[in-house]
Amino acid sequence: MLVFLDFEASSLAKQSYPIEVAWVFADGRSETHLIRPAPSWTDWHEDAEAIHHISRSTLLSAGEPHDVVAQRMIDVLSGHDLLASAPSWDGKWLSVLLRGAGLGRRALRLRDTDDAIDEDARMILAPSVPPDLLDATVENLVTLIEMRARGKAPAHRALADAEAERQRWLAVRGAATELAEQYRRAS
Repeated sequence: MLVFLDFEASSLAKQSYPIEVAWVFADGRSETHLIRPAPSWTDWHEDAEAIHHISRSTLLSAGEPHDVVAQRMIDVLSGHDLLASAPSWDGKWLSVLLRGAGLGRRALRLRDTDDAIDEDARMILAPSVPPDLLDATVENLVTLIEMRARGKAPAHRALADAEAERQRWLAVRGAATELAEQYRRAS
Protein backbone atom coordinates (compact mmCIF):
# COMPACT_ATOMS: atom_id res chain seq x y z
CA MET A 1 0.00 0.00 0.00
CA LEU A 2 1.15 3.56 -0.61
CA VAL A 3 2.30 5.44 2.49
CA PHE A 4 2.99 9.17 2.51
CA LEU A 5 5.80 9.98 4.95
CA ASP A 6 7.34 13.21 6.18
CA PHE A 7 10.05 14.23 8.65
CA GLU A 8 10.81 17.47 10.43
CA ALA A 9 14.43 17.96 11.42
CA SER A 10 16.79 19.84 13.69
CA SER A 11 18.12 21.81 10.72
CA LEU A 12 19.23 21.37 7.14
CA ALA A 13 22.87 21.01 8.19
CA LYS A 14 24.95 17.92 7.50
CA GLN A 15 24.67 16.87 11.17
CA SER A 16 20.89 17.33 11.28
CA TYR A 17 18.64 14.61 12.62
CA PRO A 18 14.92 13.82 12.60
CA ILE A 19 12.77 15.34 15.33
CA GLU A 20 9.32 14.32 14.11
CA VAL A 21 8.00 11.71 11.71
CA ALA A 22 4.51 10.99 10.47
CA TRP A 23 2.97 8.75 7.88
CA VAL A 24 -0.41 8.44 6.27
CA PHE A 25 -1.50 5.27 4.49
CA ALA A 26 -3.46 5.61 1.26
CA ASP A 27 -6.57 4.52 3.18
CA GLY A 28 -6.12 7.42 5.66
CA ARG A 29 -4.67 5.61 8.68
CA SER A 30 -1.89 7.67 10.19
CA GLU A 31 0.67 7.98 12.96
CA THR A 32 2.89 10.80 14.17
CA HIS A 33 5.83 10.67 16.57
CA LEU A 34 8.01 13.29 18.20
CA ILE A 35 11.52 11.86 18.37
CA ARG A 36 13.72 12.27 21.45
CA PRO A 37 17.24 12.81 20.11
CA ALA A 38 19.95 10.22 20.65
CA PRO A 39 22.62 11.50 23.04
CA SER A 40 25.05 12.09 20.16
CA TRP A 41 22.52 14.18 18.20
CA THR A 42 23.37 17.73 19.24
CA ASP A 43 22.75 19.82 16.10
CA TRP A 44 20.09 22.48 16.66
CA HIS A 45 19.19 25.59 14.69
CA GLU A 46 16.77 28.23 15.91
CA ASP A 47 15.85 29.01 12.28
CA ALA A 48 14.49 25.47 11.90
CA GLU A 49 12.65 25.72 15.21
CA ALA A 50 11.05 28.96 14.01
CA ILE A 51 9.63 27.03 11.05
CA HIS A 52 8.37 23.84 12.73
CA HIS A 53 7.76 25.32 16.22
CA ILE A 54 9.09 22.25 18.04
CA SER A 55 11.61 23.06 20.75
CA ARG A 56 14.48 20.81 21.72
CA SER A 57 13.19 20.86 25.31
CA THR A 58 9.84 19.54 24.05
CA LEU A 59 11.63 16.69 22.30
CA LEU A 60 13.60 15.85 25.44
CA SER A 61 10.52 15.88 27.67
CA ALA A 62 7.77 14.56 25.36
CA GLY A 63 9.57 12.82 22.50
CA GLU A 64 9.65 9.06 22.17
CA PRO A 65 13.10 7.43 22.25
CA HIS A 66 14.60 7.43 18.76
CA ASP A 67 15.14 3.67 18.77
CA VAL A 68 11.49 3.01 19.70
CA VAL A 69 10.29 5.22 16.83
CA ALA A 70 12.69 3.52 14.41
CA GLN A 71 11.49 0.06 15.43
CA ARG A 72 7.86 1.16 15.15
CA MET A 73 8.54 2.33 11.62
CA ILE A 74 10.11 -1.03 10.70
CA ASP A 75 7.19 -2.91 12.26
CA VAL A 76 4.44 -0.85 10.59
CA LEU A 77 5.97 0.28 7.30
CA SER A 78 8.00 -2.71 6.07
CA GLY A 79 6.65 -4.05 2.80
CA HIS A 80 4.80 -0.84 1.91
CA ASP A 81 5.56 1.67 -0.84
CA LEU A 82 6.94 4.67 1.09
CA LEU A 83 6.62 8.07 -0.56
CA ALA A 84 8.11 11.44 0.34
CA SER A 85 7.87 14.83 -1.31
CA ALA A 86 11.60 15.38 -0.70
CA PRO A 87 13.05 11.85 -0.73
CA SER A 88 16.68 13.00 -0.58
CA TRP A 89 16.12 14.97 2.65
CA ASP A 90 13.60 12.58 4.17
CA GLY A 91 15.80 9.65 3.16
CA LYS A 92 18.75 11.25 4.93
CA TRP A 93 16.75 11.63 8.15
CA LEU A 94 15.32 8.13 7.84
CA SER A 95 18.86 6.80 7.50
CA VAL A 96 20.04 8.80 10.54
CA LEU A 97 17.12 7.45 12.58
CA LEU A 98 17.63 3.83 11.55
CA ARG A 99 21.41 3.93 12.02
CA GLY A 100 20.99 5.68 15.37
CA ALA A 101 18.79 2.77 16.48
CA GLY A 102 21.32 0.20 15.29
CA LEU A 103 19.10 -0.88 12.40
CA GLY A 104 20.09 -1.26 8.78
CA ARG A 105 19.80 2.09 7.07
CA ARG A 106 18.25 0.42 4.03
CA ALA A 107 15.56 -1.41 6.01
CA LEU A 108 13.03 1.10 4.65
CA ARG A 109 13.29 2.86 1.31
CA LEU A 110 11.63 6.05 0.10
CA ARG A 111 10.70 7.16 -3.35
CA ASP A 112 9.35 10.40 -4.74
CA THR A 113 5.63 11.09 -4.31
CA ASP A 114 5.62 12.73 -7.74
CA ASP A 115 6.63 9.44 -9.37
CA ALA A 116 3.75 7.57 -7.70
CA ILE A 117 1.28 10.30 -8.67
CA ASP A 118 2.40 10.17 -12.31
CA GLU A 119 2.23 6.35 -12.32
CA ASP A 120 -1.30 6.30 -10.92
CA ALA A 121 -2.55 8.96 -13.34
CA ARG A 122 -0.98 7.04 -16.24
CA MET A 123 -2.55 3.75 -15.08
CA ILE A 124 -6.01 5.32 -14.83
CA LEU A 125 -5.79 7.20 -18.13
CA ALA A 126 -3.96 4.65 -20.32
CA PRO A 127 -7.05 2.57 -21.21
CA SER A 128 -8.95 5.68 -22.40
CA VAL A 129 -6.44 8.20 -23.71
CA PRO A 130 -4.74 7.62 -27.07
CA PRO A 131 -1.10 6.56 -26.52
CA ASP A 132 0.27 9.56 -28.44
CA LEU A 133 -1.57 11.91 -26.03
CA LEU A 134 -0.94 10.06 -22.77
CA ASP A 135 2.31 11.76 -21.66
CA ALA A 136 0.98 15.27 -22.28
CA THR A 137 -2.38 14.45 -20.70
CA VAL A 138 -0.75 13.17 -17.51
CA GLU A 139 1.59 16.16 -17.34
CA ASN A 140 -1.26 18.63 -17.89
CA LEU A 141 -3.48 16.94 -15.31
CA VAL A 142 -0.78 16.93 -12.62
CA THR A 143 0.07 20.56 -13.38
CA LEU A 144 -3.60 21.53 -13.08
CA ILE A 145 -3.90 19.92 -9.66
CA GLU A 146 -0.68 21.60 -8.52
CA MET A 147 -1.95 24.99 -9.72
CA ARG A 148 -5.19 24.52 -7.77
CA ALA A 149 -3.13 23.83 -4.64
CA ARG A 150 -0.85 26.87 -5.10
CA GLY A 151 -0.76 29.20 -2.19
CA LYS A 152 -1.14 26.42 0.35
CA ALA A 153 2.18 26.59 2.18
CA PRO A 154 3.47 23.46 3.89
CA ALA A 155 2.56 23.32 7.56
CA HIS A 156 6.08 22.15 8.43
CA ARG A 157 4.64 19.58 10.78
CA ALA A 158 5.12 16.00 9.72
CA LEU A 159 1.52 14.78 9.90
CA ALA A 160 0.00 17.80 8.16
CA ASP A 161 2.60 17.66 5.38
CA ALA A 162 2.19 13.89 4.88
CA GLU A 163 -1.60 14.32 4.74
CA ALA A 164 -1.21 17.14 2.20
CA GLU A 165 0.75 14.77 -0.05
CA ARG A 166 -1.97 12.14 0.30
CA GLN A 167 -4.61 14.75 -0.59
CA ARG A 168 -2.63 15.76 -3.69
CA TRP A 169 -2.45 12.09 -4.74
CA LEU A 170 -6.20 11.70 -4.18
CA ALA A 171 -6.93 14.86 -6.18
CA VAL A 172 -4.90 13.62 -9.15
CA ARG A 173 -6.54 10.18 -8.99
CA GLY A 174 -9.99 11.77 -8.90
CA ALA A 175 -9.25 14.12 -11.78
CA ALA A 176 -7.71 11.30 -13.82
CA THR A 177 -10.77 9.11 -13.24
CA GLU A 178 -13.09 11.93 -14.38
CA LEU A 179 -10.98 12.63 -17.46
CA ALA A 180 -10.81 8.95 -18.39
CA GLU A 181 -14.60 8.80 -18.19
CA GLN A 182 -14.88 11.84 -20.46
CA TYR A 183 -12.64 10.12 -23.02
CA ARG A 184 -14.72 6.93 -22.81
CA ARG A 185 -17.98 8.84 -23.35
CA ALA A 186 -16.49 10.73 -26.30
CA SER A 187 -15.32 7.60 -28.09
